[in-house]
Amino acid sequence: MQITYSNIIKSIVVMIFTTMLFSCQNRLNQVRSWDKDELAAQTSGEGINLFYTDSGKVKANLRSPFMLDFSNQEFPYREFPKGLEVDFYGEDNKKNTVIADYGIVYQETGLVDLQGNVEIVTSDSTVLHAKQLYWDQKQQWVFSDIDYSIKMKSGALNEGEGFDANENFNKFNSRSNIGTQYIDNDKK
Repeated sequence: MQITYSNIIKSIVVMIFTTMLFSCQNRLNQVRSWDKDELAAQTSGEGINLFYTDSGKVKANLRSPFMLDFSNQEFPYREFPKGLEVDFYGEDNKKNTVIADYGIVYQETGLVDLQGNVEIVTSDSTVLHAKQLYWDQKQQWVFSDIDYSIKMKSGALNEGEGFDANENFNKFNSRSNIGTQYIDNDKK
């Protein structure tokens, strides 16, 4: 009877150990699934001041109080929930500045969505204000479907709803507008 009793005890210990092993594995899988929170940012940063250079020349300077990087998502993007300011430097170091209360950059498409008090000031003094604006970096095109106002270097002022333009604003198409235009009769 002692052999049977010993076998029973060993069997019980093995069953308890096996049960504990499998229960720990389930817990481990549960903890690992928490790590894979699909909506969480991969990284975040405060006091962002990034420079983009090409051949030793500064091409852009982005500043933001806070950035969330969602590069770990199926459709990766970077979000600037507390706003951003970007200076772009073109030929002869001419500076264009973009300011917005909120921004999101979609990495795969190159589309930038700027929202809230969007202001663009170009090197030739053109100033655009809009509530929301999209910038297609690949096509070098800027557009919006909502209210905007723009003051051109010539002093012309347009207010309207919806526009699209190249990023230099020397091609500007307004869907509907009112404003003051200055026409130079001396040009042919």
